[in-house]
Amino acid sequence: MPCLKLIVGLGNPSPQYDSTRHNVGALWVRGLADRYGIKLLPQAKFKGEVGRGSVAGVDLRLLVPSTYMNLSGESVGAVMNFYKLKVDELLVAYDEMAFDPGLVRLKHGGGDNGHNGLKSVRAGCGADGSFHRLRIGVGHPGDKNRVTAYLTQHTLPNSERSYIESATHFDESVLAQLVRGQWQATMNVIHASGEK
Repeated sequence: MPCLKLIVGLGNPSPQYDSTRHNVGALWVRGLADRYGIKLLPQAKFKGEVGRGSVAGVDLRLLVPSTYMNLSGESVGAVMNFYKLKVDELLVAYDEMAFDPGLVRLKHGGGDNGHNGLKSVRAGCGADGSFHRLRIGVGHPGDKNRVTAYLTQHTLPNSERSYIESATHFDESVLAQLVRGQWQATMNVIHASGEK
């Protein structure tokens, strides 16, 4: 598998969403940018904040779309097309309600499972959903009628934030495997760490 060339963190723009469950993907990418000294700068032509730098020894770009979640593909597609990137060079980080906070999983390809951000990214990639995904568990409210508020209106409780930050702060060696496309080795470590 090729090295990653683009890591995207999904979320909604504006400060009111910063600490919500729907923004954990964007928070993770911002954390990577801080960790590796990569400046994320607004670029209108890409409808997002973009930075380029070395993550664990691999030169790549980080992207946080400035569109709303359900239009994320407009931003991702613009970057992919401009830099002529392949879908298997893309990793998308996003909130996953199927997992409890503190559980993180890698996945290659698949459907959108009702996630509007993934649906839009898939469209932005020419209807190709074979990109890599970092699924960051945020739990489920238990009632489908409460999902929207749960994801976009409620601030992450400190306990959940702590679980998520701990689960997504990968050691340098794990990040190196991740960005170099060593998927099975990375999965072995990440998935084992989340087992109870």
